[in-house]
Amino acid sequence: MSERSICTDAVIVGAGPVGLFQVFELGLLGLGAHIIESMPQVGGQCIELYPDKPIYDIPAVPVCSARELIERLQEQVRPFAPQFHLGETLTTVDRLESGRFKLTTSAGTSFDTGALIIAGGLGAFSPRKLALPGVDAMEGRSVHYKVVDASKFDGRDIVIAGGGDAALDWSLALVDRARSIVLVHRSTKFRAAPAHIKRMQELCDAGRMQFFEGDIVGLDAPRGELKWVRVRARSGVVQRIEAEQLLVFWGLHPALGPIAEWGLQLDHQQIAVDTATFQTSTAGIYAVGDVSTYPGKKKLILSGFHEAALCAFAVKEHLNPGEKVNLQYTTTSPIMHKRLGIAAGSDDKPVEPLVGRGGAGNTGVTTRKQ
Repeated sequence: MSERSICTDAVIVGAGPVGLFQVFELGLLGLGAHIIESMPQVGGQCIELYPDKPIYDIPAVPVCSARELIERLQEQVRPFAPQFHLGETLTTVDRLESGRFKLTTSAGTSFDTGALIIAGGLGAFSPRKLALPGVDAMEGRSVHYKVVDASKFDGRDIVIAGGGDAALDWSLALVDRARSIVLVHRSTKFRAAPAHIKRMQELCDAGRMQFFEGDIVGLDAPRGELKWVRVRARSGVVQRIEAEQLLVFWGLHPALGPIAEWGLQLDHQQIAVDTATFQTSTAGIYAVGDVSTYPGKKKLILSGFHEAALCAFAVKEHLNPGEKVNLQYTTTSPIMHKRLGIAAGSDDKPVEPLVGRGGAGNTGVTTRKQ
């Protein structure tokens, strides 16, 4: 017996900050959503690449870590009880005669949805790795392409490779934890925030860390334990730098994966959208966050939140043609309070949602066990 499709108002691809906030904006308008995320956990690149990195440009939140931001967003969307399908990728998209879409994931999960919203960040991504003999065997032990637990580097001799934001950010973040830090980059030109470059240079001048201009050409790891990183300077001289841990931040290989085969209008591996609705070149399919592009686009989480709000209104209108979608405010609207689970006269504290609730539009459907 074939499994029934999960019927829902919208399916969101990507459970990063923008994908999570998209759930909230849809929920305020009475729309339910399921989220497909290729990673085994919620959070997208925030959790995968820089969970402890401080973020300073979220409105009304002076500073929070990427992990804290994801936790707060998950708390914010809890009243709408979104259903997550983790460790799955969206593989096929077919339009039905009704105008809705039939979606299928890599795990065989099937959806019948009125709208598809792509909030997949850079899409599928993988770090640019060292191409050196024996390096794969050391990955996760002494060679790293992301920081999962910063305490692992306490009191260690570290080499950090790269000249972008990640390399500079982690150099500054670990300088008080590590025994020594040497930043290695192929040139003296960096692709990072000027303030961070200046701070790195000040730390080098103070002798608290070092910078070496050159290319990593080899690793010395007797008995499988990293001891030295060999770096070739521009002069051609190869120098050995003592290191117990090597962090490589050379950027990512972005790829849209199956999305690139759906016939959407693309611009340099990003999805072109209408800024009034954030609809793609295909009616009923939308894109928000870093995966979308338009004139003046800025790849900021803040921008993605704005895009998610406008997209939600567009989806509501798409699912209810001819009906006016009124703008209501969460401070005063009884309808919004009801959707948020705020009981009248209860000091405006959200009530816990029903366990297993699938969100608006999902009543009585078969769901896959998560």
